[in-house]
Amino acid sequence: MNQSMKAVGLKEYLPINHAKALIDTTLPVPTPGERDLLVRVEAVSVNPVDTKVRRSNRPAESDFRVLGWDAAGTVVAVGSKVEFFKPGDEVFYAGDITRAGSNSEFQRVDERIVGKKPKSVSVAEAAALPLTSITAGEGLFDRLGIIPENSVGKTVLIIGGAGGVGSIAIQLAKQITGLRIIATASRRESQEWCLSLGADTVIDHHQNMVEAFRAQGAQYADYIFCLNSTAKHWASMCELIAPQGTICSIVEPEAPLDLSLLKSKSVGFVWESMFTRSMFKTDDMQKQGALLNRIAAWIDEGKIKTSLNKTLSPINAENLKNAHAQIETGTTIGKIVVKDW
Repeated sequence: MNQSMKAVGLKEYLPINHAKALIDTTLPVPTPGERDLLVRVEAVSVNPVDTKVRRSNRPAESDFRVLGWDAAGTVVAVGSKVEFFKPGDEVFYAGDITRAGSNSEFQRVDERIVGKKPKSVSVAEAAALPLTSITAGEGLFDRLGIIPENSVGKTVLIIGGAGGVGSIAIQLAKQITGLRIIATASRRESQEWCLSLGADTVIDHHQNMVEAFRAQGAQYADYIFCLNSTAKHWASMCELIAPQGTICSIVEPEAPLDLSLLKSKSVGFVWESMFTRSMFKTDDMQKQGALLNRIAAWIDEGKIKTSLNKTLSPINAENLKNAHAQIETGTTIGKIVVKDW
């Protein structure tokens, strides 16, 4: 194998319109550790976490930092203690925020957070899935504690239903549970997208959310999954959550949250970060690989579909900057994938 590879990285954390925000470069091909796969990356997708890291105002790096936390590709080498994969396997994964990202021709990734790529979709469609699928699956089932067989007659409110995570969360809730799904979206096209994925009702989170929710004939939501501006929607969520219900958010608040608003209802509040298991090497890391394998099976069975909505090619700084800029508008529907080198 050639010992160098193409990559897109950064040395300074800059606005996306800066010439050096993302840079085409060449880096050494990494060597896999004991539990690692070395994957030839064929497609990547861009998530809000990419843009948050890039504009985080951290000190400049001495070497290039590679971003990217979604990939699909082919295993080319495995570490000495790898159990579940072999060279030639097609895989998809989100990776680990503490390691080099997927915006490079080859990437080293722990096998425990990798899944076998769905057989029925393209590599670009597969690359749109991992981060959002893991976040949606962990949020609904691990953090909110939804038990599919006990969910009939209950309601989930998904705030920000048209984005990457919302697009998968709506489908999982529709296909795997018996929940009534009320999603929020602010534009006609995003509302139609949510309905097409299985939302029972869509309301506008830019309007009075409490009034709009209750106009649907429901007093409370048993579960709230917040994917958009936690602080902005906090008062509405505290009003709408059912007594003894649970709120889960993935969005860091711009201001402190008043948890005392939840006390009288004995409501639980929990965060979801899909990087927790890989960052802390938790004993249940393998749950992420298992979840991705279930997602692949559901894709191949036609139960859920990829949320890919736009594809750019090839993988280079120009196209990744374009994708970052679109994500930063806050109006993207589904996922943006960049494929091929």
